[in-house]
Amino acid sequence: MLRPVSAGIVSGLVAFTSSFVVVLAGLEGVGASPAQAASGLLAVSIAMGLCSILLSTWTRLPITVAWSTPGAALLAGTGMVEGGWPAAVGAFVLVGVLLALTGLVPPLGRLMARIPTSIAQAMLAGVLFQLCLGPVLGVAENPLAVGPVILVWALAQRFAARWASPLAFVAATAVIVVSLATSPAASPTDSFLPQVELTAQTLTLGAVVGIALPLYLVTMSSQNVPGVAVMQGLGYEVPWRASLVTTGVATTLAAPVGGHAVNLAAITAALAAGPEAGEDRSRRWIASATSGVVLVVCGLAATAFAQLIARAPDGVIPAVAGLALLGTFVVSLRAALAEPSDQLPAGVTVLIAASGIAVAGISAAFWALLVGLALRALLREPGRRRRPRA
Repeated sequence: MLRPVSAGIVSGLVAFTSSFVVVLAGLEGVGASPAQAASGLLAVSIAMGLCSILLSTWTRLPITVAWSTPGAALLAGTGMVEGGWPAAVGAFVLVGVLLALTGLVPPLGRLMARIPTSIAQAMLAGVLFQLCLGPVLGVAENPLAVGPVILVWALAQRFAARWASPLAFVAATAVIVVSLATSPAASPTDSFLPQVELTAQTLTLGAVVGIALPLYLVTMSSQNVPGVAVMQGLGYEVPWRASLVTTGVATTLAAPVGGHAVNLAAITAALAAGPEAGEDRSRRWIASATSGVVLVVCGLAATAFAQLIARAPDGVIPAVAGLALLGTFVVSLRAALAEPSDQLPAGVTVLIAASGIAVAGISAAFWALLVGLALRALLREPGRRRRPRA
């Protein structure tokens, strides 16, 4: 009993502390105020915690649910769309509906599978590029504050890679505390209690094509599909329909208070479903359920976490976010360039997504995907017309 519980605690803590800064940055990137971003962090934390508890106790499988970290990174690079934050919230609702429909309508899942992995991952790599510059730009701007964070992260990569991002956040917290000790104290009116900010959502064309569709695509290709693959590698068959419907409904319910998307976990799934959760495979579901409880507790402290990082010295938080996303960037870039015949369209997709341009109020991620797919089809068309002779 002790090993599944301890594995679940580790899984939940790593899942939250490794990337909650990215979630806050993503929500603020599409127009959320600090209070609305903290509300969104609370919403997705509780949603993924409850989904983990529900799915694991119902199926008796170690199914772990996470927020969409690549999706949050996508939002951070998207910027404001037509309609502002209310339109972004409307896009989050649409993403939840699409996720649930993917589980209920098999043809939608098959259509999703037809999008080339190289182009989807290239779009993600391009979006992540600017964010991953955070440590570089931060250490140039504020070396005394950012340098210790990078050093701790690098040492952790050598000796405890799983904890690299959480330990980078711990180092950032220490930097913030030292900074506060030499600056005016926080206002006594600041509240660290959980706060929910309800948003009356709208939906615009820019939000649909600039946020909803790329967010849905990234969540499916970079989270749900790898999450199933990780579980299969550990000998578990994930109930695809039930998982997508559950996470889709949870995303839809969390959206009005700022939650962007929840999905099957990939990296942290291995923590709760692997040997570290105990030799008895039939009891590893306890690890996922425990992870869910930890995530709910962390979610209730979302406002306090948001208040903490709001007091960070310049460059520290972008550096923490960039370090947390470096692994995802490397994996995405490798997947984008893995197929030699797709390297040129994938490279163009990366460049357009990294440019951050917005044309007609639509984000660079959408144009990157559109141009990448078109160029891939153009370059492959002559080969399709040539038929081998009998």
